[in-house]
Amino acid sequence: MRNFKTLLLIAVFTLGVGGVANAQKIGHIDFEKLVAEMPQTKKLKADIEKLGKTYQDEVESMAKKLDAKMSKYRQESTSQTKEINDIRTKEIQQENARYEQLRQTAYQDMQKKQADGLKPIIEKAQKAIEEVAASKAIVYVLDASLGKGLLVKKGEDLFAAVKAKLGF
Repeated sequence: MRNFKTLLLIAVFTLGVGGVANAQKIGHIDFEKLVAEMPQTKKLKADIEKLGKTYQDEVESMAKKLDAKMSKYRQESTSQTKEINDIRTKEIQQENARYEQLRQTAYQDMQKKQADGLKPIIEKAQKAIEEVAASKAIVYVLDASLGKGLLVKKGEDLFAAVKAKLGF
């Protein structure tokens, strides 16, 4: 019986120490906040806003021209023949289609530029997180961004270390 107690004590001690040795460090970072605070993201945002303003001016200019033409044609419609009014209606429809196409193209171009610009920024942030985690022997890093499912923040917060690694 004494040998059994000794064996049991040794087994519990061995498993306990083994469990501690196998404990894995977990960290967390607010990834969205990190990316938003990166200087490259701020520059990208300014570039996208500048591009948006250019497109907005172009779209508004086209809309004003279209409105002016429609107004003119409405006023003149009673003094014109049916054939001329039909031609003008088709012309307005074509210009309206070009206007809508410009709006769509502008939106898609801005979305593409933003996605293309964010890709290297996100990759740089991920690489920095991986390097900081490796240097701190952290095995798992969870995204602590709002709504990402992290409920308890008991691991190490890597935000300051990754921010320092990125140099901002």
